[in-house]
Amino acid sequence: MPDFVGAVDQGTTSTRFMIFDHGGNEIARHQLEHEQILPRAGWVEHNPTEIWERTRAAIETTLTKADLVASDLAALGITNQRETSVVWNRTTGRPYYNAIVWQDTRTDRIASALERDGKGDIIRRRAGLPPATYFSAGKIQWILENVDGVRQAADAGEAIFGTTDTWLLWNLTGGVNGGLHVTDPTNASRTMLMDLETLDWDDELLSFFGIPRRMLPAIVPSSHPELYGRTLADGPLGGEVTLGGVLGDQQAATVGQVCFEVGEAKNTYGTGNFLLLNTGTSPVRSKHGLLTTVCYQFGEEPPVYALEGSIAVTGSAVQWLRDQLGIIAGAEQSESLARQVDDNGGVFFVPAFSGLFAPYWRSDARGAIVGLSRFNNNAHIARATLESICYQSRDVVEAMRQDSGVALDVLRVDGGVTANDLCMQIQADILGVPVSKPVVAETTALGAAYAAGLAVGFWKSTDELKQNWQEDRRWQPHWSQDQRETGYTAWKKAVTRTLDWVDVG
Repeated sequence: MPDFVGAVDQGTTSTRFMIFDHGGNEIARHQLEHEQILPRAGWVEHNPTEIWERTRAAIETTLTKADLVASDLAALGITNQRETSVVWNRTTGRPYYNAIVWQDTRTDRIASALERDGKGDIIRRRAGLPPATYFSAGKIQWILENVDGVRQAADAGEAIFGTTDTWLLWNLTGGVNGGLHVTDPTNASRTMLMDLETLDWDDELLSFFGIPRRMLPAIVPSSHPELYGRTLADGPLGGEVTLGGVLGDQQAATVGQVCFEVGEAKNTYGTGNFLLLNTGTSPVRSKHGLLTTVCYQFGEEPPVYALEGSIAVTGSAVQWLRDQLGIIAGAEQSESLARQVDDNGGVFFVPAFSGLFAPYWRSDARGAIVGLSRFNNNAHIARATLESICYQSRDVVEAMRQDSGVALDVLRVDGGVTANDLCMQIQADILGVPVSKPVVAETTALGAAYAAGLAVGFWKSTDELKQNWQEDRRWQPHWSQDQRETGYTAWKKAVTRTLDWVDVG
């Protein structure tokens, strides 16, 4: 068997291709950004064709860097930004509209109407999700209703939908020449259209959004050697490779962090934060604002579920300091600036730029900086920004404890913000538990590689994957319990100041 596995990591701001060896070590990578299209306030789009072109280029460049060819790869996995929705023509291969990104809020009235009409509880019970702008179904409905000709094409079976994993799979396996139209349960569970129990599209949920079933991809296990097909010999890999696995990005990070036991959790710090807790083979229905989602399904085994807390703005709040306020020149300067003060000076920043996700689910919220006095300076704002990342994560941890009864012993972390030593120390202080970072920080791509490698026997079992995990750094909490609770009480007070700011009736 070949010595390596490849993984496409199609993210919100960029696409990368990575190659790993049997020990889970990175061999090579290449990463390319794509344009963030912002037509109006609250709208966020990507060009699907650009994403496909960037994916091709990333694959080709990585192989060249590593001096490898397709036959050196035992399998290929895909992980992707979830919920981001593409609708394209199966005959021409052309998208009807830009991809509508998970951050986009144009469907707030669709989500509000579902709640008003009493359909929200059905969606929660069946799909494990609250009606929200975050998920795919409202985005598909918007395209069907607002882009000329798409409704007719969908009814005729010409217009098809996919999240970005499906879009890339379709192109990698032939596109208009027989490309496979499939997805996995982790991505399907983010649409508001899949029944969590049956792992199939639900006709009643489809009717809520007016979506024809024939638009949707087939749902197949996250890891399987036969259901995803093989890449084209004349494609970007320059040869046929088994497409063995697909996982939404946060589920992929959970697999990359080898959270295979009930009660194990990871938190990924990226554009937003995504904290997942493994709850085993039975879905746990949240009563405290979390999402019930599929964590993974390997081969013919039962699906494993998770509770998820999705936070919209964390790392992007640091970008806001750089790009909009101009108080730092680069993201790394947020740490050095925040270290100029010992605490937040009474300042709290709630970055609800596009509403609040878990556990609040308030699209009417908007960002606020509160507690300012003449004493405060830009260092306090930088410190409050880092604390906002950590307090939002505590909101989710508290909700998980209430839903599952599981109290965290340690939080495994990954993602770009984990390079910020001060932020991770603040996270340990605010949670009151150790924070642990692995040696291989690119756990999202690694999780996709694991899913693909398991499918073809490159790795024999999840036990073998656990042996690959090694800790790089651990932060221990230093705050007193009183300091921790005083800060959290003030944070929750600050959150109330952001609510009811926008009318989403």
